[in-house]
Amino acid sequence: MKFGDLTFEEIKSCAENGWKVIIPTGCTEQQGPHLPVDFDTWFITQLSLAASEYADREYGIKTLVLPVIPFGPTPEHRGFGSGYIHLPQSIHESVINALLVSLEEQGFQRLIIWCGCGQHDLDEVINQFNESLGGYEKAIQLTLSYFDIWRAISDPSIPGGHADSFSTSIAMYLRPDSVRNERVFNPESKPVDWDNPDLDFSLYSSSGVIGDPTYASAELGKELWKQLIQESAAIIKQITKE
Repeated sequence: MKFGDLTFEEIKSCAENGWKVIIPTGCTEQQGPHLPVDFDTWFITQLSLAASEYADREYGIKTLVLPVIPFGPTPEHRGFGSGYIHLPQSIHESVINALLVSLEEQGFQRLIIWCGCGQHDLDEVINQFNESLGGYEKAIQLTLSYFDIWRAISDPSIPGGHADSFSTSIAMYLRPDSVRNERVFNPESKPVDWDNPDLDFSLYSSSGVIGDPTYASAELGKELWKQLIQESAAIIKQITKE
């Protein structure tokens, strides 16, 4: 399922046989004092590959997963002074557009962009790309509500938002050595205005955590991961059949 593992001839055959392409986008940014800055990039890499395999096994849908883009716009994390790589939105959109054009030129008919960072807005570049093809919706963004999955599996009253119990549970289950357990604590954080175009996390949390990560566990991460894969694959099935 990995685009990068194939030869150019094998990729050509995939395009000719109607395989879809998943374009995962990550980011490098602070994740509180207990998680590494590559969490979002690592997370979307693992989830896109797992969902791709599940969609093939359960629905017979063939997808190629591109190598993840590890950088994106992260201006909301600058206030912490370190641990981020910021690509301005215009550069990020240019990179995404170049990927879409390259894949379209190779004959792929469905291009699925899957953002590992909730703050990335790619609607404009996707719409412009589709309009350049006469309005044919070749590129589409996979949208999955992680909060709804958290609410279904765990206690919905537990506050979350960033480097919270959702993220920490996933890391504890799949990547336990990456979690600084001694640094998992419930920080003081204020409600966040997620629609603020000038969002600055440091104004809401001194630790970089939004929410409460202390409810995290590997057992909870296992249940969340199972649900994430199933719901992601179901969405892939839906958008590839349209």
